[in-house]
Amino acid sequence: MPQFAGLAYRSWEEMVFGRALRPLRYGLGLEVGAGRVVPELKYWPSRSADEAGRVVEEFASITRDALERAVDLGVEALQLETELSHLATLNPKLAREIVEAQKSVMERYRSEYGIALALRVTVADVRWSREVGREEALARMLEAFEEAAGAGADVLSIESIGGKEAFDYSIVRGDLKGIALALGVLAPADVAKLWREISAIAARHGALAGGDSACGFANTAMKLAGGFKSRMLPHVLAAAVRAMSAPRTLKAFEEGAVGPGKDCAYENVIAKAVTGYPIAMEGKSAATAHSSLVGNVAAAVCDLWSNEQVENVKLFGGTGPQVCLEMLHYDCRLMNTALEAGRAEALRDLLAESDARRDPQALVLAPRSAWEIAAAIVAERDDYRRMLAAGRKALELIEAEWRAGRLALDEREAAYLQRLKRELAALPDSGEGMLELARAYEERAKFKLSDYLG
Repeated sequence: MPQFAGLAYRSWEEMVFGRALRPLRYGLGLEVGAGRVVPELKYWPSRSADEAGRVVEEFASITRDALERAVDLGVEALQLETELSHLATLNPKLAREIVEAQKSVMERYRSEYGIALALRVTVADVRWSREVGREEALARMLEAFEEAAGAGADVLSIESIGGKEAFDYSIVRGDLKGIALALGVLAPADVAKLWREISAIAARHGALAGGDSACGFANTAMKLAGGFKSRMLPHVLAAAVRAMSAPRTLKAFEEGAVGPGKDCAYENVIAKAVTGYPIAMEGKSAATAHSSLVGNVAAAVCDLWSNEQVENVKLFGGTGPQVCLEMLHYDCRLMNTALEAGRAEALRDLLAESDARRDPQALVLAPRSAWEIAAAIVAERDDYRRMLAAGRKALELIEAEWRAGRLALDEREAAYLQRLKRELAALPDSGEGMLELARAYEERAKFKLSDYLG
């Protein structure tokens, strides 16, 4: 039974960047959601370091370079995020070495300069690796979490992809039944089992269970949807998928996660409305990693503001991570100045308004829409019906704004909106009804239902 039966916020107007109802204090003096937006820097080792086996040294160097730039800029608080590669996840001792090297550098800068710091470590979901079997891969993932937390990771996260076989098969075919199976049945069951383990590991080591991301689902749809010219997928479908992915991300919080929610989970704004926990988000400052149509609206209620991912390459302005940190710093400076001046709500509304009228994917992430989708989710009492409710509410909001002339939809998108409404209405009303259709997808999408529900 889901734990969240109501919303944390009485109104969407209570939600704003930098403030969470349940702020967190952790790491080396870091506070998140306590009245300021904090940058969260993400990075990736250069290809040459990976090839030469100098990954640990490279992560230490990235950390030193980033903190040098932080001190130069006068950054007072910063979270770093290390996303472990498949190689490091499958070799948990390597994961420990990486974290130990980074935390050693961070502790020195905290001691010498007083900067508040924390480290999030995201373990890769390697259960579909060709190198080892599924059970062995899961065991190594959990061991990587143990090693990272034992070495000093402050926040543990993952971008889990349980159910992605059915989702990938279905999304490219516009098959809403398969999408619903993945997001409403398979993924929530998988997230629940996985996060019971992760939350227990975090508790043993005094780390925070940070949260999951529907990156493998909703971000896949967003990427396929593309821009206004390059779309491979209807934008209304990508927007519906974003809303429908929120219950599976929320499931991690129902199994012990407390945040800060993972940055590439754009659906975090819906999760924040439900839980009140701080969230990380990414948008325009993540353009080094991918393009999107939600660059500003994503910042409207963030507590950590991230660049997504950047390789450690040399640029005119410094290393890739240093340059991204500077951009994040100035974004956060603006938001924090608005908080101090009592104008945060005005900036929040401008951030949302600048995107939400242009594309349905942005509309569903605007605070008002996200709050309404969250309300529809918690009104239902099981994962499958929550997924259905989220999708239906998203389409309702999109249609209302389009008919009112406040949202631009071309003829193709408007026609697809009506198709989606009909297909969502025709889906089974219960997870049990969906399971009757699931067998047909096992062979097509190459997965075993027993891996999820056994």
